[in-house]
Amino acid sequence: MSNIWIHPAAILIAGSLLLPVVPARLKKGYLFLVPLLTFLHTINMVPGMFGTVQFLDWTLVFGRVDKLSAVFGYIMSLMCVIGTLYGLHVKEDAQHAAAWIYVAGSLGAIFAGDFLTLFLFWELMAFSSVFLIWFRRQPESLAAGFRYLLVHVAGGVSLLAGIVLHCKATGSWAFTSLDVHHPSLAAYLILIGFILNAAVPPLHAWLPDAYPAGTFNGSVFLSAFTTKTAVYALCRGFAGMELLVVLGVIMSLYGVVYAIIENDMRRLFAYHIVSQVGYMVTGVGLGTELAINGACAHAFAHILYKGLLFMGGGAVLYMTGRTQFTELGGLYKKMPWTFLFTLVGGLSISAFPLLSGFVSKSMIVQAGFDHHVLWAAFLLNLASIGTFYCNGLKAPYLVWFGKNHCKAETWERAGEPPWNMLWAMGITSFMCVFIGCYTPYLYNMLPYTADYHPYTSYHVSESLQILLFTALAFFMLVKLGRLRPHAGLNIDLDWVYRIGGRVFLWVAKRPIQLADAFVGELYRLAGLIPLMFSARASSQFDNKVIDGAVDGLAATVRGIGSRLRFVQRGQMQETLALTFAVVAVLIVIFLFVYHAFAR
Repeated sequence: MSNIWIHPAAILIAGSLLLPVVPARLKKGYLFLVPLLTFLHTINMVPGMFGTVQFLDWTLVFGRVDKLSAVFGYIMSLMCVIGTLYGLHVKEDAQHAAAWIYVAGSLGAIFAGDFLTLFLFWELMAFSSVFLIWFRRQPESLAAGFRYLLVHVAGGVSLLAGIVLHCKATGSWAFTSLDVHHPSLAAYLILIGFILNAAVPPLHAWLPDAYPAGTFNGSVFLSAFTTKTAVYALCRGFAGMELLVVLGVIMSLYGVVYAIIENDMRRLFAYHIVSQVGYMVTGVGLGTELAINGACAHAFAHILYKGLLFMGGGAVLYMTGRTQFTELGGLYKKMPWTFLFTLVGGLSISAFPLLSGFVSKSMIVQAGFDHHVLWAAFLLNLASIGTFYCNGLKAPYLVWFGKNHCKAETWERAGEPPWNMLWAMGITSFMCVFIGCYTPYLYNMLPYTADYHPYTSYHVSESLQILLFTALAFFMLVKLGRLRPHAGLNIDLDWVYRIGGRVFLWVAKRPIQLADAFVGELYRLAGLIPLMFSARASSQFDNKVIDGAVDGLAATVRGIGSRLRFVQRGQMQETLALTFAVVAVLIVIFLFVYHAFAR
């Protein structure tokens, strides 16, 4: 190793390994201390290349610290602190360990300077995060977790194939910007691996399938890390790729459409991850300095307000056991603080002035106008209407103010969650307001010098018009009685691999099993029975011929030995005398014959 450098991920991994041996009375303090140390270490790292390791003929770089990786590392480690505080009362050590290792995978991928290190931590994210789904211990969580894992393993295979082809073509493992104007097969394979984790349609259905199935605190972590790590990777490797503009705009609209018709609170929030990441992907595709700044700023803001929304949804799940709009309503009386904090998250994602989304999302839209990609900018503004409708109006109304659909036991259970959950939501709400009011805090972290001013009269008036007209349409729907939740399952592209899994299972049970049985029977008739016959014949030949010959030879030798026994007299001296006499006679005969021929 070229120098001594502690990776932030190492703190979390070591902390998770030591967690089971920490005494119970110190557990909560330890749980808060480890992510806090990770955050403090991350924000104090200086720019440079660290953790360089020579492995075989490869140079691995575990720590590339620059402005792009630093801004993502800052918000990822901060969210680890907030997420751990939110689930501080969870008794199961394995849940905290899985969450920390998941964050460690994200930090490792962000600071990776080469493709091999990136892939290592990329897969660590996938295999650790799935436990945050399984730990809910529901049948749907088990199934969703397996689908989640299979999809991400497939994405990892594509990423690895692209990395190998890229290294073979270039001779370098360095994780740098790829040729986006003339992409190779390797570049496309790497891109598929990235956009799958970013939940770009049609590779997105794993997200709304898995995230709502996670634990109340696990989904907070899930909402923050996988997709935003993918946004970082796209910023690093594919900035300026025009295809991403198209994909990003499709994402922003696709997620909104499904969120509008969704009945589950956390699935609605999950679909809006797809929509909001679409803004970031669009910014990466535009590729200008303002657009990349916008993608990074929006990822930063999104981790906070989306985490806040999932905290609110998790609090409702934790206290009532329900997340369906058709089973909730009127909870403001029971959970006023939870409502207030969740509303801050809903208004932040809706780009309400003085909140975080307002100062980040608009950077991407403005970059579209500046880059003369007007269709993309206008469609992103259109998507923001659906964002406010769902997160700022529909979800708060149906959960906290609408008609009370709660069962008696649900209503009795409802109440404010534990203090640590409220504190986590309160801190995140403060951050959303702080970023929206004091823009230099965020803008000074961005990769490029930020020459952007969101609080112009035009931008403020434009945003307020969109928000107010959306609110007017919403309340008209309420007055007309058109806003009613409907129970049911919305079919998305996850139907493909759900049905595909059933088809695979049927093929394995029927044709393949029948073919296996046929081959087995054929082997028994054509192979095993003749083999057993030849084995019996060989046994008979061995017993009759080989053993007979060997036994007969042994009997013969034994008989000869018996006949020669009379030669031995029993005394050694007699035997030696007889031997010398015979030898002497033979010598005399030899000398006589020799002299006869010599004459």
